[in-house]
Amino acid sequence: MNSMQKTMVEIGNIHDLPLQTGRVVKVNGREIAVFRISSGDVRAVENRCPHKNGPLAEGIVAGEYVFCPLHDRKINLNDGNVQAPDSGCVTTYRVDVTDEKVYISI
Repeated sequence: MNSMQKTMVEIGNIHDLPLQTGRVVKVNGREIAVFRISSGDVRAVENRCPHKNGPLAEGIVAGEYVFCPLHDRKINLNDGNVQAPDSGCVTTYRVDVTDEKVYISI
């Protein structure tokens, strides 16, 4: 497998992800924060704020954003960008849900 290929990793059932609450999963040595947002869709980002490495899975979720629990940085769960006036970004991961099973692309 070359370095550009992605692997889909099953992380659990969609019903195990409560709405608007983060959950940490560890995949291939990475800590990933997984969220089922209010629409029911699932988003996944690296579990660290670029500001002070705050644990994003512990942040408050509002719509398609998570607020870092340490310093309230607002991060878009779709593209990983920290919202102005702050700056930075986190890695996002593709998520697929098939037959109620949740998969993250690594």
